[in-house]
Amino acid sequence: MVESSLSITPERLAAFDDASIAELARRLEDDDYPTPFAGLADWHLLRALAIHRPDLIQPYVHLVDQEPFDEE
Repeated sequence: MVESSLSITPERLAAFDDASIAELARRLEDDDYPTPFAGLADWHLLRALAIHRPDLIQPYVHLVDQEPFDEE
């Protein structure tokens, strides 16, 4: 069960500012999480911010960009 404090809501996305997005990006760049799921949660949050607040994540777009790949 996911806690509501970890849910991605419009209110949570609206609360982000330059300082909080910088902290989120720092965590993702450092990639020092206690579990893979914690890192994945931050990545999903950044992805949601990229969709709903693209102006805010502009300096960090490299963290959400993905190159196409061939699984074969």
